[in-house]
Amino acid sequence: MIKSLESAIEKIKRLPPDRQAYAARVLNEIAGEIAEPFVVPHEHRAAILKALAQLDRDERAPDDAVEDLLRRPWA
Repeated sequence: MIKSLESAIEKIKRLPPDRQAYAARVLNEIAGEIAEPFVVPHEHRAAILKALAQLDRDERAPDDAVEDLLRRPWA
């Protein structure tokens, strides 16, 4: 197992049980062990719909803002 995956799993072990279950589901999907489609959690739907509406209006973040966001460490 690569070090970054080992590190991520160690961090996941310290999460509350509900977050661990979510992480397990995502990893199983990546590994191809879950056949049914991923269902976006209800609490995330509003943000996704808002982002899609912004794209429909051709509203996009400036490249430098995106670059800054992608370079931030994950918390």
